[in-house]
Amino acid sequence: MSVGAANTNTEAAWDGRAGRYPAQEWLEARAISAALRIADPGPEDRLVDLATGTGAVLRALARRPRRPATAVGVDHSTRMLSRVGPLPESWRTVQGDARHVPLPDGETDVVTCSYLLQLLAPDERGRVLRETRRLLGLTPRARLVVVTPWADRGTPGGRLVHGALRGLARARPGSWGGLMPLDPTAELEAAGMVPTHRILLPRGGYPSLVIRARPA
Repeated sequence: MSVGAANTNTEAAWDGRAGRYPAQEWLEARAISAALRIADPGPEDRLVDLATGTGAVLRALARRPRRPATAVGVDHSTRMLSRVGPLPESWRTVQGDARHVPLPDGETDVVTCSYLLQLLAPDERGRVLRETRRLLGLTPRARLVVVTPWADRGTPGGRLVHGALRGLARARPGSWGGLMPLDPTAELEAAGMVPTHRILLPRGGYPSLVIRARPA
């Protein structure tokens, strides 16, 4: 979550949050579990986790009985990366910007991106999604899974939660900006990705939307 247009999303800002960030990871856990379930990376896959932060996705992935041959966690904040902890052999972290990932074209079969896109301005979201498209290449196994805060506005309760998330994010962007609800479906399509799976998780943590997509 360390790239964005606002001052609250600078590398220095996220370095400053590194010590307390793990305290809220339990609120992300259910959505991350769903993301890994539909990403379904196996031993034949290479995985890149964008905005890996303190490594919640990588640690959850390492606990799975089936896990990818290689995994790279990319984040702009060196202090966040310093809290990732030990990783399986052949896994690593890389300090880098999700808009300009320091990895070659076609480097991976699976990209995961959890709780980053809602922090970005629309043009920056497009740049990140185009980077995922570049990293994935055109292999038959290529897939992207993104997680964003979201609530179903089709129900009274969902509309209430959706409004509350937006209100908190706008009132206190430094503390609650990461809760800004976002459905990135249209932006995925604009970046050349075709959504194939969609999971809405209204409770058990942050209200979240999980989308799997493949290159068009």
